[in-house]
Amino acid sequence: MATEGSGSSAGPSNSAGSGGSSADGDKGRSPGSPGAGPSAPASAGPPARVSAEITHESEDPGKTVNLTIDDGPDPGWTVKVLALLAKYDAKATFCIIGSRAQEYPDLVKKVTAAGHRLCDHSVDHNTAMDKRAESYQEGQVLDAQKMIENAAGEGARVSYYRAPGGAFTPYSREVAASHGMRPLGWNVDTRDWQNPGADRIVETVKKGMKEGPTVLFHDGGGNRGQTVAALERLLPWFKEQGYTFSYPKI
Repeated sequence: MATEGSGSSAGPSNSAGSGGSSADGDKGRSPGSPGAGPSAPASAGPPARVSAEITHESEDPGKTVNLTIDDGPDPGWTVKVLALLAKYDAKATFCIIGSRAQEYPDLVKKVTAAGHRLCDHSVDHNTAMDKRAESYQEGQVLDAQKMIENAAGEGARVSYYRAPGGAFTPYSREVAASHGMRPLGWNVDTRDWQNPGADRIVETVKKGMKEGPTVLFHDGGGNRGQTVAALERLLPWFKEQGYTFSYPKI
C-alpha cells in the first residue's frame, strides 16, 4: 500500500474531482524559517511546535487502527460517516478542506462534538501545491488552519496537516509543525475516491493493514456511498480482529 515519502496516490481535487500522483510526497527545498505570508490564527498563545516528520504510527501501543477521513465536510456523507463511527464506538481524524469548513461550520462542530480530531487539508485541495511558491504553500496551510478553527469554535485544536494528494514539501511540513500541526501520512490507501466498489475497498483495507495502522478514507469530493458501505463492514471487522481505534502519533 502507498505511503507518502515512497510514492503516494493523490485523492480527488475538491474543485476538479480527479486524482493525480505525487512523485515522492515531499518536494521542495529544505525550509528555513517560514517567510512572510498569512499569519497564524489568533489564540491565547501560539501552539507548541511539533515534529515536522510525517507521522504514520498510532499514539497508543498494541494492535491499533487510525481512521482518517479526507476532503469533507460534506452535508450528506460526513453525517453518515459520523453516525457509523458512533454506532461502533470508533474514533477518527477528519482531514478537512478549509473552504469547506467555512461553508459547513456546523458539520465541523459535529465532528469535534463527537470527540474526533481535526486535520488541516489545505484551503482548496490543490494537489500541485508542492510546485507553487513558498508563500502560496504557507497560505494554504495557515489559512486553512484558521478556517477550520473558526468553524469548530473556541478552543478547537487542529492537530495535524495532510497535504492534498501527499504533496508535502519540507517547507510546508515546517510551516505546519511550527504551528502545532504534525504532518500526517497514511499506510493504507483505500482508493475509495475512485469508487472501485465496496468489496474492493474492504479487501484493500484487510490486505493492507500489515503495512501500518493509518488508513485513508474520504467523506468528500464526490459520491461516497461505497465508502459508507465499506465502513459499515470494516468497523465491526476491526473489533473482531482485536484492533483498537487510535489516533496518529503527534
